[in-house]
Amino acid sequence: MLKDLINIELMDLPIEGLGISIIKKYIIKTAQDESFLIRNYCVILIKSGEFKIRIQELISDLKAHDLMVLPKNSYCTILEVKGKPQFFLICFTSDFAFENCLKKELVDSFAFLLGESLPTIPLEDKDFQVLSLIYKLIYFVNKDTNKSSEDSELRRIAFNLFLYELKFIFKRFIKEAPINIKRPESLTIQFLTILTIHCKKQHSVKFYAGALSVTRGYLNNVVKQVTGKTVKSLMDQAIINEIKNVLENSQSSIKLIAEDFEFSSLSKFDNFFKRNTSMSASQYRNNAMGKFKKL
Repeated sequence: MLKDLINIELMDLPIEGLGISIIKKYIIKTAQDESFLIRNYCVILIKSGEFKIRIQELISDLKAHDLMVLPKNSYCTILEVKGKPQFFLICFTSDFAFENCLKKELVDSFAFLLGESLPTIPLEDKDFQVLSLIYKLIYFVNKDTNKSSEDSELRRIAFNLFLYELKFIFKRFIKEAPINIKRPESLTIQFLTILTIHCKKQHSVKFYAGALSVTRGYLNNVVKQVTGKTVKSLMDQAIINEIKNVLENSQSSIKLIAEDFEFSSLSKFDNFFKRNTSMSASQYRNNAMGKFKKL
């Protein structure tokens, strides 16, 4: 059962790229010692019962109130199940994560998602209660398959809240038990950090490679290996996120916004925005204004 939940086809779900499960009755379907590849980003929170699992070469005992990231592209083996396991599980694609929360306040969260073998974190009661409530919030928000802009915004906020809480939990834990992050993951996090700071003005891969003292080809290979996405696609997503934020929260003309983002012409700005969102900047702003009028 855990194997099926972890590797659910996320693009077939009502909310593409995001799956959330609250399991109250666990059914064993995977044979003991059967190894399988983790295809999605997954974070599991145990409410009751116990699991003994092996991720690559690391064996972990998961029990009540334990939190664990199940690293994408790692091999997992369920060695033992005890008691009556109940747990929360959230799975998502890299596309969903980057589209919904590529911002400097959340980059730290990706450091924990991109690692290859992170330890189990035993949560205090308060942290468990807060995180379990966030899981439930995401679950109930995503039960409604309505794709209105208001519901999409609520889903984004709920997912951001989840990543913020992960960030705070892991930061406290790292002070007590530092986590070693390998060079590719470290370089990727550095790139994402610089990107979220400079994406508004810097639109060339050369700038980011230079800032990190690596070649463009090396940076692209490492980032694609770690995230599954090219440097250029992440740059475009970061820029689009920033433009959307300005369109929603500023009265500046689209021409001034294009200049502020250092596009050489309004037509290039609009073509870039339309290519990445399937609508013009003015259409996006009008839709956003209509959304707020309904609130």
